[in-house]
Amino acid sequence: MLRRSIGSNAVILALFALVTAGTLAITQITTREPIERAIRAAAAKALLEIVPIERHSNDLLVDTYPIPKQYWAMLGLKQGGNINLARQGDGNIDAVIIPTVAPDGYSGPIEMLVGVNRDGTIAGVRVTNHAETPGLGDKVEVKKSDWIRSFDGTSLDDPGRDMWKVQKDGGAFDQFTGATITPRAVVKQVRTVLDFVAEHRQEIFSAPVSQRAVEVEPSATDDTKQQGDKN
Repeated sequence: MLRRSIGSNAVILALFALVTAGTLAITQITTREPIERAIRAAAAKALLEIVPIERHSNDLLVDTYPIPKQYWAMLGLKQGGNINLARQGDGNIDAVIIPTVAPDGYSGPIEMLVGVNRDGTIAGVRVTNHAETPGLGDKVEVKKSDWIRSFDGTSLDDPGRDMWKVQKDGGAFDQFTGATITPRAVVKQVRTVLDFVAEHRQEIFSAPVSQRAVEVEPSATDDTKQQGDKN
């Protein structure tokens, strides 16, 4: 009787394990595509805020150029990253979007995307991740303040190389009331990106179309355009 009971329980447990494993497998398969699509949409939204859809004809997400390892430290990238390339219909690169990290924020590193036009001016800057103080340092977020838009159209020559500092340090950029460390870190890192682009302009703006961009399915580009239309 005891053996029969143990055998029955073992069968039940085995069946339960199979059903559970099957359910998890089905869930993973059915949710993988929506999750990947959501991640892609979020990435596309950030890029398209900097270089809108009307300024390029390629898929920003897949037409990229890997940042050489020797420049990771300069840009604050521990794991490296890719430069997103915005091309016109003729294939020429009109703007680039570079990932970078300001290491000296008030509460830690500040992750950003910095867009630079072919003429060396800033296309846009967006903070993608940070731990700055709510109500103070978090004004680097575009949804909290327009401060980050003050970089649009600036360059190393305008306001001038020596003016790439917050006003408290004798520079041209506003700081926040009660918070200077955060904007100081962001201004410094945006200037670093401009220096990087100026030093490697020829290499960056003549980058070939990436293999991923050549092989990408049409739907990938369509998704990016649809996201741009929504913005």
